[in-house]
Formats: sequence, C-alpha cells, structure tokens
Amino acid sequence: MTENGDRYENALAERANGIIKTEFNLHGSQLGFKQTYNQIKKSIKVYNEIRPYSSCDYLTPNQAHLQTGNLKKRWENYNKKFSHEKTIVW
Repeated sequence: MTENGDRYENALAERANGIIKTEFNLHGSQLGFKQTYNQIKKSIKVYNEIRPYSSCDYLTPNQAHLQTGNLKKRWENYNKKFSHEKTIVW
C-alpha cells in the first residue's frame, strides 16, 4: 500500500482505510458489488475533497496537498526505530 514499502507508511494507509470503512459504514455491505463500489468511490471523494481534518490544519486532504508553505503540525511523527522489535512466529 505504500510507495517505498516503509512499514510506517503502511500504518498511515491502513488508518485512512479504517476511517473510510468506519465513518461511511463500509465494513459489511449487503448492496452488491456495483453499489458497494460506487459507495466506496463516493466515500473516498468525501474523505479527500469535502471533510476537513484537524491534522491537515482543518483543510481537506486535497486542499492541504495544494497548500504552499507549511501546515501547522498537529500530529506525531512515528518514523522511530524500535530497538525491541519482536518477531512473532505462528
């Protein structure tokens, strides 16, 4: 889901997917493929073009992307190296 395979970027992508599924009630659709597909498209449009986010300085993601200069930082960077990473064996 990420451009360069960075596991921390994947967490951001998964968070966005989770927001879309939860806020637009897309966890389990009984509408059929075509209607579900259209609902997902509408939800992504709202997510990117209509709904403002505090982490984007109360802009939509599209508006924030087009801004010049810096947005007021309202989030934490999680690109930290963890020294106690564990491998889980199933």
